[in-house]
Amino acid sequence: MTFVKLQKSKAYFKRYQVKFRRRREGKTDYRQRKRLCCQAKNKYQSPKYRLVVRFTNKQVICQIAYSLIDGDRILTSASSNELPRYGLSVGLKNYAAAYCTGLLCARRLLQKVGLDDVYEGNDEVDGNVVSTTIGKTTYYVDEVDEDKRPFRALLDVGVKTTSTGCRIFGALKGAADGGLDIPHSEKRFPGYDRDSKEYDADMHRERIFGGHVGEYMEYLEEEDNTKYQAQFAAYLEEDIEADGLEELYESVHEKIREDPSPSEKKAFSPDKSFKRTAKLSIEERKARVQAKKDAKNAELEAEDDE
Repeated sequence: MTFVKLQKSKAYFKRYQVKFRRRREGKTDYRQRKRLCCQAKNKYQSPKYRLVVRFTNKQVICQIAYSLIDGDRILTSASSNELPRYGLSVGLKNYAAAYCTGLLCARRLLQKVGLDDVYEGNDEVDGNVVSTTIGKTTYYVDEVDEDKRPFRALLDVGVKTTSTGCRIFGALKGAADGGLDIPHSEKRFPGYDRDSKEYDADMHRERIFGGHVGEYMEYLEEEDNTKYQAQFAAYLEEDIEADGLEELYESVHEKIREDPSPSEKKAFSPDKSFKRTAKLSIEERKARVQAKKDAKNAELEAEDDE
């Protein structure tokens, strides 16, 4: 029998401290969150605002949030589930939809704080990074007003991997074109080549207007029409073709800028016609079980007689 030395003593386990719950669940990167939330003391308790971008299985969610000692507060939010109101009812979590959601969140926030007329953002989507330097500070907007500075927010990606071309940066680009001051560069946008360190803005623009989806639609239609009919059934129901995607997204951007305000919530009205079935007493339950037994026995006897 070999001797096994105990490496961790009882004293070790006495001092062991479990990690935060959201760290154990893999939901929060606290090292990142600390740097996103902590503000300099000479800012006199002015919060750091964050553009929070999250993806679910069906939608994109963008929020402008800031943290307090007892939790986060949400200034405004936008979801890609709202895009059917602006004419986009399919493909609600691709890169182009993420751009539209970021644009909607930015315009809605600036309308709420009264900066929508001062900072209109970038109307002509070209994929380039826009910035203005005043003194030692760089603002990521076209022009900086003398009286009112742009609304600055930092991108919060959560635990998502920030790979080049990720959909998160589509929401970032949409919010930046919407007029928010979000520090960023072109190094994570689609079209950036890390080896040559060159950025193709046209490729990024094509992705914003759903060009990659249109190319795949045309490819599938030629190679495998059956798969094309199945995969793009929702597009075909709405009579959306590959050639009309750019016009569709352009119209969505225009409608978002015209009216970014949230839709009115419908009052909840319960269905009063529904009635819950009454519970059976124990005698009724026993009688129902006995009736099932008798029916089964009668069925077995009939089979034996045959």
